[in-house]
Amino acid sequence: MDDARERMLALFEMSRLSDEPLSWFNDLYSSANNNRELIPWDWREPHPFLRNWVGRTDHRGKALVVGCGLGEDAAYLSKSGWQVTAFDISESAVNWAAELHRECDVEWMVADLLDLPLEWREAFDLVLEVHILQAIPEEIRTRAAPKIAPLLSLNGHLVCIGRLNEDESAQDEPPWALSRSFIEDVGKDLKQVEFHRSTIPEKESTRYRAVWTRI
Repeated sequence: MDDARERMLALFEMSRLSDEPLSWFNDLYSSANNNRELIPWDWREPHPFLRNWVGRTDHRGKALVVGCGLGEDAAYLSKSGWQVTAFDISESAVNWAAELHRECDVEWMVADLLDLPLEWREAFDLVLEVHILQAIPEEIRTRAAPKIAPLLSLNGHLVCIGRLNEDESAQDEPPWALSRSFIEDVGKDLKQVEFHRSTIPEKESTRYRAVWTRI
């Protein structure tokens, strides 16, 4: 995993000096040649905070997975009864996820969080973001975060999961753990119904699950 992280950081540094600061995501997936060991954030299973939340709710409907990566969370939602659309900025990731989860009825799409289809506005009963905002440089993250809540339908739920920056310390490289104030601002126009924080066995740092609903 250390080698995978070093490889990721090298691609990140190259993209930061280019005109396409998010190109390193597609570079990472495309150059991995289907070797999941080279994707440092690939847990090969749905996030436990997502499984816990789904297990406690009877809500089902249309779900959107933001930055789906290799699709474990999207596949889990599909198997749990949701009608799932999952997108990523990386075409290589989307193609790889579709191949890994051929048995799942998921609509896989390439899309940019900064420029989403207009018909997605207020279209989803669940919008899920896991470890995506924390992977985006701050200057892009501040523009991307406000794009998420408007995707939520009336009575729908927004679920955001990631690393919590408890002391708001400075960070030089991805992933950037997020402050509680930034996280809460993601759903500022919604009603917050949960802010859960805990650690995960064998994973470093405190994680959060923030949940909002549109009323």
